[in-house]
Parts: sequence; C-alpha cells; structure tokens
Amino acid sequence: MQRSHTLAADTRVNNAGVSIFGRCMDVSIPDMKRMFDTNFWGVVYGCRAAVKYFQESRRSGALINIGSFFGDRATPIQSTYCTTKHAVHGWTDALRMELEADKIPVSVTLIHPGRIDTPYNEHARSYMPKQPAHRGMIYPPEAVAEAILYSAEHPKRDMYVGFQAKFFAVLGALAPRLMDKLMEVWMYPSQQSDRPSRDREDNALYRPGYGMHERGTHQGWIRSGSLYVKASKHPVFTTVAVVASLGVAIWWLMASFVQSY
Repeated sequence: MQRSHTLAADTRVNNAGVSIFGRCMDVSIPDMKRMFDTNFWGVVYGCRAAVKYFQESRRSGALINIGSFFGDRATPIQSTYCTTKHAVHGWTDALRMELEADKIPVSVTLIHPGRIDTPYNEHARSYMPKQPAHRGMIYPPEAVAEAILYSAEHPKRDMYVGFQAKFFAVLGALAPRLMDKLMEVWMYPSQQSDRPSRDREDNALYRPGYGMHERGTHQGWIRSGSLYVKASKHPVFTTVAVVASLGVAIWWLMASFVQSY
C-alpha cells in the first residue's frame, strides 16, 4: 500500500499503558494480571475492533501500536511491564503478517519509544522504597507524536524514538549476556529518584490517575526532540544515524556507570 504526504483514510493508535516498579518475586499476581488487562488486552481489543472496521468498510488505513524499548529488551524492576510489551510486540508482528497475507490495505506499525518525559512514573504502582523515575537521557512526548504522525502518513514497520531504543534492541540481540551485565549495574539506580516513593495504593493501576499532565517528574537530560526519529524519515540517513547513535550510547553508558559509583 502506498501513502505519502497525507494522513491515512483512517488511523487507529493503541497507546493505553501503565507500569509496576518492583522485583519479580515481590509483585503480586493480581497486580500482574491487572496490568496485562490494560497493556496487552487493551491493544488486542483495539486492534480487533479496528481490523473489523477496515474489513467491513473496505477502507485503507493505518494501525499503530505503542510498544517500548523494554519490549525488545527486558529490564530489572519493571518485569511485568516488559512482559506485556514483549506480548504487544509479538501480537503486532503476527497481525501484520496476517493482514498482509490477506491483502487487507492496512499498514501496521510498532512504535518503540525510549525513555519519555510523561507522568508514566507517577501513575505506576511502586513496590520500591524510592519514587520511580527515569534518569539519564529522556525524550519529550512530542517525539513519540512525531513518529506516530509520520507512520500514519507513510507505511512503516517500526519506528524507534530515540537512539537508546535502537541501541538496546541491537546490542541486546547481538550480545545478550553483555547487555545483562550492563543492565544489572545501570538499571537499578536509573529507574529510581532520590525521593521516597508514593504510597503503593496511590497509582493508576486499578483506577484513573490524575489527568491533564503532559510531563513527568523525572531526573535527567530531557531532550528537545529525537534526531533518530527525524533520520528515520529519510532512510538514506538511517544507517549513519545508527552508527552515530551507538557511539553516543557507549559514551552515555560509561558516564552513567561513573555516576552510579
């Protein structure tokens, strides 16, 4: 299907999500199941409703699911969130192939955001002593919106938001044990702030959280945009962007290690 410079006739974006910060053996099974209801089953229900509409209306369109770089590579502390996003990635890939095989004119895109400056951390259920928060390089929500809009205009299989998302996916696939060791050192301090955690019941896992807030309460370098998203719009520059991103990523990880110690 070819589309360019115009929004798809119809576009569906599945973006519901919530997280839990806690160790694998500490998080309760009911909490895990509840999060799957939102993060995974919410996407499945949304996709099925959208595909049914596209089939019945015979209209072309775009189906865009919001995954995560933690759907490509799991992390300590957010085990259930990672698992739901791995499931979303698998569902999206399978659905894409089936729609293509059936020649249904719907592009299926998976967005892989890195760390984004939203209230995601404030809405999460926390089992940790310190308040969940991103530390390190953080991207603005506008960068994700830019990737979504581009995918609605141009059929894309995947869109990575931020070099860190691509870096985790590539290095995790090429050197999984190395990535294990890096994340064991880096991910514990980089997912918690320096202030006490909110009460475990004060979250959006079972009921709506506070609304109308665009930004979170993270501690780090908040970027103004994502150069990787902009490079992805021009495939000829994507390879150069990947190489440059890997160099920056290595520097960033080394700096994070120094700060951790």
